[in-house]
Amino acid sequence: KASGGPMINEAVVSTQSTGKLKTETDEIKELVLDTMHYCMKVDTEQALTAGAMEVFTSLLTHGTWEIRGKAARDIMDISFPLAGKRRAVKCGCIPVLVKLLADPNFNVRSQAAGALMSIAITTEGKKASIGEGAVEALITLLRMDEGSEVKLNVIKAITMLAEHPEGREKLSEIVPLLEQIKASGGPMMNKVATTAINVITWKP
Repeated sequence: KASGGPMINEAVVSTQSTGKLKTETDEIKELVLDTMHYCMKVDTEQALTAGAMEVFTSLLTHGTWEIRGKAARDIMDISFPLAGKRRAVKCGCIPVLVKLLADPNFNVRSQAAGALMSIAITTEGKKASIGEGAVEALITLLRMDEGSEVKLNVIKAITMLAEHPEGREKLSEIVPLLEQIKASGGPMMNKVATTAINVITWKP
């Protein structure tokens, strides 16, 4: 089984597969996005080489929420390595992800927050996200009555941005809200909220 993984991965995450995301029907696009999602857990290099980041970015503005959400999820996958985070900044997907934090669909909002969290691990990603208004958009989203999955990803993204001095300053206003979330949420919510509070309130 393990020996077959790379072969399957090589067949799917390729220029041909990435090309299908540009030309195929929406149903096929969803299947390709799902397949690439699983393949990129094994290897992201081929997807990056094939220009998948740029194609995923173009699908963030697709008319159906299913494809917007899957494209954002795949950006989170492909941004796992440093090369992916750099490509995300370079190809301009951050401003589109920030806009998706206000998407009508909760799954799209959750996946967009997750993608921003992944990209913002680097200093370059933090600066770019803060510059595109990610802090303000995440604060707005956190204040909305959201489900736990969205809140978890939002708080994780906030934690990444709070590691930057400018982000930390802007996020200081939501410490009371995070304290409230920490007190009322389950174990996982408590954990991520505690981490966010610690990062935001850290003094150099």
